[in-house]
Amino acid sequence: MRFFRKLLAAPFVALATVIILLEDWLWDDLQRLAAAIGRLPIFKQIEALIVSLPPYACLLTFAAPSLLLIPIKLAALYFIAHQHATLGLLTVIGAKFVGTALVARIYTLTENKLLQIGWFARLHERFVAFKARVYGAIKATRIYQRAQAYKLRVKEYLRRRKQSFLQRRWVAALKLSRKTSR
Repeated sequence: MRFFRKLLAAPFVALATVIILLEDWLWDDLQRLAAAIGRLPIFKQIEALIVSLPPYACLLTFAAPSLLLIPIKLAALYFIAHQHATLGLLTVIGAKFVGTALVARIYTLTENKLLQIGWFARLHERFVAFKARVYGAIKATRIYQRAQAYKLRVKEYLRRRKQSFLQRRWVAALKLSRKTSR
């Protein structure tokens, strides 16, 4: 029985590993990119407004990106259902990038106020502990270790190879966002 449970759980573990890895690898870079965008004059004003909100308004602001992405995810489902799988997949991936960048930035702006809400602070503490346990279990899997090794090989390959124009622009944007966020 245990063998069958492991066999049935394997695809879900692999999928969870990929999702957690992508979010973990992208969280900091996307947050810095969102912070760089946030330094534009109009976004500066929006960020100042978000920071000045009371705790429960910050909670609504924090939840908004997830809720706002539901129609986009439904559109992706529509594309997939109507034989446009590539467009649907690209829509989901784009929504994931935008959503992760927004949530990362809004969380950074509102974390102190969110933790003032008692039940949120307790849930946050439990979530962080749960995520650490799950992440520890995932890090112990062979698929994670292989993906991590592959990531390091790709990074090394990209470092050695001459960068394209878009890669140079991406690296320059990341360096600028890191420099200006300090």
